[in-house]
Amino acid sequence: MPDHTSSLATRSNHRITGGALPILGAAVLWGTTGTASSFAPDGAHPAAIGSAGLVLGGLLLFLVGRGSTSLVTGSDARTRWTLLLGAVAVAGYPLSFYPAVANAGVAVGTVITLGSAPVFSGLLAWCVDRSRPTARWVAATVAAVVGCAVLVLGPELTGATGSTSALGVFLALVAGFSYALYAIIAEKLIRRGHTSGAVMGTMFAGGGVLVLPVVLATGTAWLATVNGALVALHLALFTVFLAYWLFGHGLRHTSASTATTLSLAEPAVAAMLGVALVGERLPLVSWAGLVVLALGLAVLKAPARRRRHV
Repeated sequence: MPDHTSSLATRSNHRITGGALPILGAAVLWGTTGTASSFAPDGAHPAAIGSAGLVLGGLLLFLVGRGSTSLVTGSDARTRWTLLLGAVAVAGYPLSFYPAVANAGVAVGTVITLGSAPVFSGLLAWCVDRSRPTARWVAATVAAVVGCAVLVLGPELTGATGSTSALGVFLALVAGFSYALYAIIAEKLIRRGHTSGAVMGTMFAGGGVLVLPVVLATGTAWLATVNGALVALHLALFTVFLAYWLFGHGLRHTSASTATTLSLAEPAVAAMLGVALVGERLPLVSWAGLVVLALGLAVLKAPARRRRHV
């Protein structure tokens, strides 16, 4: 008689190690973005910093992505148009997120971008697949978004706050939508049978081509400095190439709506790096937000209870 309990546990563990852990690993790498970008020269334009990393990181993803070339040349028109839309969404993220942070501040820009992404992703999945979000996903996402907001905005909640730029808020929402859109597109293409490496490589190489004029137009002198080159290399190798390789692998076993919620771990990592490396101090309310965020993510990925059939 087969051991159904053992097989269910094996499948559950495979979903966690094959889907959740790579995405959480990507979130850890994304969490280093702010710390790394702070070392860029003063003359570097905010949009150019992220775009420079995307250009090189996208090229690396394309070169190592098995089947990237054949995906571009051998696909039907619908797939190619879908890839182009994904590349536009990929390009839209750094072009909106970094200026959003520059206008609205790191805390507000990060919270609005990452907090809106799971909502946009759930709505897109509802529109595309006609699949309503589960109560569990809604509860976990609400808890994670609230925890993220309290964690990042904690220092401002306990002190004086300045006015928030409307342009910065709008750009942060654009960044959140861009992230949700390319995550949904990547998930759909991977579920159709294309390799995750080919999908991510093609979309991010295309995004890199689209943002290259921005890097050139805003000036490249900062890339010739030691700090500028190291920042660009870090963003390209770790926050684009390795992070999105892990993210694409995770999308093979995890929905885009769940993946965008799991990526809310990014500000937690960034906050911990700020405490450990930069010497920042978090107020008690921020630590409480970190706990709520962690609980939300734990609820999302905890194995679901299954009814026992007699």
